[in-house]
Amino acid sequence: MQFGLMFANVGPFGQPEGLVHLAQTAERVGFESLWTVEHVVVPKGYQSQYPYSRDGRMPGADDAPIPDPLIWLAYAAAVTTKIRLATGIIILPQRHPFYIAKEAATLDVLSRGRLVLGVGIGWLEEEFKAVGVPFETRASRTEETIDAMRALWSKGACEHHGKHYAWPSVESNPKPVQARIPIVIGGHTKSAARRAARVGDGFFPARADTLAECLVELATECARVGRNPSEIEITTGCAPKLDEIKRLEDMGVRRITFGPPGFSREDVTAGLEKLGNEIIAKH
Repeated sequence: MQFGLMFANVGPFGQPEGLVHLAQTAERVGFESLWTVEHVVVPKGYQSQYPYSRDGRMPGADDAPIPDPLIWLAYAAAVTTKIRLATGIIILPQRHPFYIAKEAATLDVLSRGRLVLGVGIGWLEEEFKAVGVPFETRASRTEETIDAMRALWSKGACEHHGKHYAWPSVESNPKPVQARIPIVIGGHTKSAARRAARVGDGFFPARADTLAECLVELATECARVGRNPSEIEITTGCAPKLDEIKRLEDMGVRRITFGPPGFSREDVTAGLEKLGNEIIAKH
């Protein structure tokens, strides 16, 4: 079992001192990965329902800083040596394939091959309207963008002729260090599980309560498209309890994510060291 630190770029960790302390301490105590969240803008008074809270609102105020995840991870890459650097998640359909392919490849080079690209289709309809991307096409845009990125990362030039994007033969450089940047599909729904089976290297349902039904759906879709479900690495989140971690491990989960254990320097140090000693060291 591997362990990741979720929401790594929020609150005080968006500032240089907080980022460095969190990233270096997490690496020191044995965390395998850091995971960053994204919203490029948060429209005032949004009505869309955030799927991970009871009241349908994102944690924190609408004006709480959410640093760009890839820039944050590039800074983290410079102050660490081995911890993997993950987006959890990038709202992929809001980004043109050229830009995200270039940014991801650059970060993979600068981090010496430590990038994990977690992607999702998004839920905040008002944000899509603000950036001028049709909300209703976000799922098909996501799958097309994944195919396009992989082509742009491959050796030599590529061309693309799809439903949402098209271009003649182009070069996109640098190429990633990794032979294949892992693309992890975020989402807790059956449709997200099917998407992971079709185009993902991993699947990240942040809500473990839907995990069982999603894994059934993932296996069914894998059978339909001719993939082995064991090829798809499963990540989820839970409370830091050994019995719950064991239950999820028995279900096939290979990575568990926890949120930061506090926000002050002292709480971060004590909390991460406790997780390292009581949870990570026993796996």
